[in-house]
Amino acid sequence: MNALVKKFIDYPTFELIFFRSVTSLFIAFFYLKYFTIPLWGNQKQLLLVRGILGTTSMVLFFLSIQYISLGSAVTLRYTAPLFAAFLAMLFLKERIKPLQWFFFAVTFSGVFLIKGFDPSVSMVGFSIAILSAVFSAGVYILLNKIGQGDHPVVVVFYFMLLASLIGLLGISLTNWKTPSINDVPGLFILGVLGFLAQLFMTKAFRAYEANMVAPFKYVEVFFTLSFGVFLFDETYTFLSLLGIFLIIAGLVSNIVYKSKSQK
Repeated sequence: MNALVKKFIDYPTFELIFFRSVTSLFIAFFYLKYFTIPLWGNQKQLLLVRGILGTTSMVLFFLSIQYISLGSAVTLRYTAPLFAAFLAMLFLKERIKPLQWFFFAVTFSGVFLIKGFDPSVSMVGFSIAILSAVFSAGVYILLNKIGQGDHPVVVVFYFMLLASLIGLLGISLTNWKTPSINDVPGLFILGVLGFLAQLFMTKAFRAYEANMVAPFKYVEVFFTLSFGVFLFDETYTFLSLLGIFLIIAGLVSNIVYKSKSQK
């Protein structure tokens, strides 16, 4: 899905948001109707806030890849669990153990390497990607809070409905680029893949603890780096790759440590 977003980078951001969301919205709508599942769910306020945070994160991520490489943008977005830990400490009064602070320091050193020593990473793109991660952190906390209270497709429906509306609003305020015949299938597939990704992520976070699910998300970074290099001729310096490795190593180590300490 990330590769398709990069492929259609010449389209206005809000137009991509709309195409990414509206296809997923229709799939979610017909799924819920077919299985006679109430559209609006049980935890309406939580679902609404989750949709707002998710939409904001997605808009910021789509914007970020206009300024920095696809692999760097995806990696920086996946610092979200780090920010989720800080949010949990501030609002849920969760305690961060000394060794976790070390893992966070490793992660921050990776972020510093990506921004501080890679001239291709603009400050604008870097800041937007980090801000996307902050909003994504709020999504992680809310998904855990929603838990089994609502069907996963209802969660996706709220998200895609809000994202489609924001996409339409953005299109009305910016330029519209009419898709070519050759691009229409890819834009449709973008929505289908987006729906499947959101559905499986929501199911995973509902069924298992977040610290058990999150490590598998980092496999996406390796696929994204490969797509960036082979499909879009992106290049990465040694320090950028080292930074990406440190970010993943720090976050996964924290997740594994937290999982073991809870047993």
